[in-house]
Amino acid sequence: MNMVQAYEEQAAKLLPRSVYDYFAGGADDETTLAANRTAFAKYALRPRVLVNVSEVDSRVHLFGDDLAYPVLLAPTAFQRLAHRDGELASARAAAALHSVMVASTLSTHSVEEIAATGARLWFQLYVFRDRGITEELVRRAEAAGCRALVLTTSVPVQGNRERDAHNQFRLPAGTEMANFRGMRQATFPTTADGGSGLMAFINAEFDPTLTWEALDWLRSITSLPVLLKGIMHPGDARLAVEHGVDGVIVSNHGGRQLDAADATLNTLPDVAAAVAGRVPVLVDGGIRRGTDVVKALLLGARAVLIGRPYLWGLAVEGQAGVEQVLRTLRDETRRTLALMGAPSLAALEPDQIVVR
Repeated sequence: MNMVQAYEEQAAKLLPRSVYDYFAGGADDETTLAANRTAFAKYALRPRVLVNVSEVDSRVHLFGDDLAYPVLLAPTAFQRLAHRDGELASARAAAALHSVMVASTLSTHSVEEIAATGARLWFQLYVFRDRGITEELVRRAEAAGCRALVLTTSVPVQGNRERDAHNQFRLPAGTEMANFRGMRQATFPTTADGGSGLMAFINAEFDPTLTWEALDWLRSITSLPVLLKGIMHPGDARLAVEHGVDGVIVSNHGGRQLDAADATLNTLPDVAAAVAGRVPVLVDGGIRRGTDVVKALLLGARAVLIGRPYLWGLAVEGQAGVEQVLRTLRDETRRTLALMGAPSLAALEPDQIVVR
């Protein structure tokens, strides 16, 4: 059985139903959630043979860092709901396995606490109606030593996450959005209709008027590299580069926003072609195997990000579970490269992937 699938099955038994549904669920009928995974089956790999693969180099260079393999931890909110150590366990695992963690704005440990683990961090950012909150978060991320900012563009309003509404999703007592201590209320508001507290928070706080001006503003207040997360159209990829972005992340927010949106793997080649090598392209959504990682690289990604897979490891075994997920994907990626006849990422050839 796929190791990630095994962790998810165990997590489903361990976690309260509302928490499991929050992590596992998507928007509306969850067709995009499913499509992110099934898209990988549409592509087949074509290996080369008689190549010396006694040593395989899976390193990738991103924003001043040489990473041992092209897998990063995507920003995921409220990790203390999965395990008491939350983001601290995930960050320690990223440090131990020489990866990068993208810390969420909506984390249950502050960016300062996460940074104290010694992990290499990027900071995921939302733009709030109150720009002062956003700017303060940027300053704190810089001071904490974060190496890049990841501006999430796919949540002008929250998608219709019916599982959360049905469960009246809330943060339990003793759990808070730690980055907001002293800045604003660090828990969700109470909703009159008894629906999702997270939806009420997002609709009250996130700026739905967001335009490309916000990217220009963000670049004016920081010298950190800025990546745009949520790019799903090649036109937006071109605009991102024109506005001076340092990287783009092809993402449909794990199928949690617009249902019926295309799978990220399907969108990736068009975005990569639009960017034309001017900035790195990363992708998330549906990655469960090393073969998935290599398929994404062949379709134009420099690296991938995982979300749910490491949350299931976190829920079951804490830091050790996250480490096991990263270790497995690292080893599977290297094995896939060897079997593809590619002793390095650069040795992969575009014609080594085809539509079935």
